[in-house]
Amino acid sequence: MDTTAYIFDLLKIILPALIVAGSLFYLIQNYLEKEQQRRLIELRLENSKTTLPLRLQAYERVTLLLERITPNNLLVRLSSSGQTASEYHRVLLTEIRAEFEHNLSQQLYMSPETWEQVKQAKENILTMINKAYHALATPQQARGTELAKRILETLIADEVDPTTQALLAVKREAAGLF
Repeated sequence: MDTTAYIFDLLKIILPALIVAGSLFYLIQNYLEKEQQRRLIELRLENSKTTLPLRLQAYERVTLLLERITPNNLLVRLSSSGQTASEYHRVLLTEIRAEFEHNLSQQLYMSPETWEQVKQAKENILTMINKAYHALATPQQARGTELAKRILETLIADEVDPTTQALLAVKREAAGLF
């Protein structure tokens, strides 16, 4: 009976101690998790103060890129007077590629899907210009103004600006930041 009483007394001491220790462990673990979450939120907030302006600037630059390579704006900006269709064709393609390469680093701040739409818009414009060039009766002898006219006719006939979808995707993604 002495052993049973001893075990019972030991359980009276150990059991409350285990309950207190378990409760303390749970409370400390909960506190540490909350503290970890708070630090993570602070870190994200600090990072967003740095990256948000960069991301917004990237969206602005890509929007400007898309506006600059839109056929209507491109044809107005790059005059075709005094050039052959071949020369003008080369100038247009070079300008689009240079604009795109100049803004290539902006993809770091965009989702892959949005950047893919930007790339697709560029490719659609290049394809449109190439098709218009090859649709000329005699591309080697045609004037640059004829190529510009053909590009505008293609744009009007398609009734869809090749950059519209990409611009919408960029705007949607930028709006998602707020």
